[in-house]
Parts: sequence; C-alpha cells; structure tokens
Amino acid sequence: MQRAHALRVAAFGMNVPEIDAFDDACIQVLIEDRRAGHSVGCFRMLPMADGSDVTRSYSAGFYDLERLGRRAGPMTELGRFCIQPGARDPDILRAAWGAITAHVDARGVQMLFGCTSFRGTDPAPYSAAFALLAQRHVAPRDWAPQRRAPQTVSLAQGQEAPDARRAAQTLPPLLRSYLAMGGKVSDHAVVDPVMNTLHVFTGLEIAAIPAARKKLLRADAQILDGAHDGGA
Repeated sequence: MQRAHALRVAAFGMNVPEIDAFDDACIQVLIEDRRAGHSVGCFRMLPMADGSDVTRSYSAGFYDLERLGRRAGPMTELGRFCIQPGARDPDILRAAWGAITAHVDARGVQMLFGCTSFRGTDPAPYSAAFALLAQRHVAPRDWAPQRRAPQTVSLAQGQEAPDARRAAQTLPPLLRSYLAMGGKVSDHAVVDPVMNTLHVFTGLEIAAIPAARKKLLRADAQILDGAHDGGA
C-alpha cells in the first residue's frame, strides 16, 4: 500500500490523504514496470453485489446515485486511478484494463463506475472537452447521477459543437478509454478542492462494450495472467 499511496500523492498532490475509509474495503491493484524496477500505476476496486450497495461507494459522497441503486447485478467502483507523472507507456493503461477485465469476468460484473478526474479546479481549460461530453456522452436517464456536491459545473455551457479531435486531447486517458468502450458521464462536473480536481461520474455497462473490444480486453487479461505465472 505504501507504493500506491506514494503514487497518489505524486499524481494528485500533497494534500491527498494517504489512506481513506475506503481502502480497507477495496481490492488494491499496483502496476509495476519490471524493467525499470518501480511502480508506474495503481487503482482500487470496490465490488458490490448489486445497486443497493452504491450508497457505500466513494462516488456516492459526490453524486446522488438513487437511479443507479435500482439496478440489479454485480457492480464495481473503480477509484484512485493514478499513473506515475511523466509516464507515457500505453501498456500501463492496457495492463490496468487487463486486470479490470479479469475481475469483471471472474465476478460477473455488469457495471463499472467511478469518478474520472481532470487536474485542477478551473473548468475554463476544459470547456471544449466538457461540451463534447455533454453533446455525445451523457448517461441515460435510467441510471444518470443527480447533483449532490456543493460545488458543481454544468458540462453544457452553451458552447457550439467543438472540434472533437482537439477536445478529446484534453480528456484524461482513463476517460478516453471508458468512452471508447461505450462509457457515459454525468451532466456535470464536481469541484473537489481536497483532491485539486474536477471530476465527472463515469459509468460503463459491460453489455455495451463492442464485441471486438471485449476480445482485445480479454487478450490483454490473458497476457497479464501469463506474466503473473512467470510468462512473458
């Protein structure tokens, strides 16, 4: 856990609590670069039997998840996803999704969700990205979160259609991955001064992931499993 906490501080800043009340209940995942001999990423997973458990999630402290709570089937909240600052290797994200895929398949998870963070608390640099999310990726009404946090920013600010490619470049890599698989977001961002971030609730229905993408994810999960067993 010490290495995971160090990565959190490096990624989010010194004001981040090293440990919070959710850590003990979560599955902690650490991504290591064996060639370099150090950790390059981490995240945690909080498994839930069904929607009735969402009230104990980290996200529930910022979003009204009443609608999501009506859904049946296993869910998992992803949180504290961090990549070592300066690391650019795409295999870090691939390894993370490989581990997540193995977890989803083993537990029959039907929904992944969590808070996806934008660095800083000023929404101005992300106006185009927020407009893109508002126009193309807002969650459906049957599970879309409602506002709870005291400080929020609407994603729809009246901006006309942005340059999609340029706007996408300002999205966090994790969020781009979610969206590529069919993920959806809240219609607002939460201002979180403690973490020095703006974040949006992000949900991914496993059934919505394209079959071709599922095949690639499972291939990555198998490679990861082989590495744990002493393979490549």
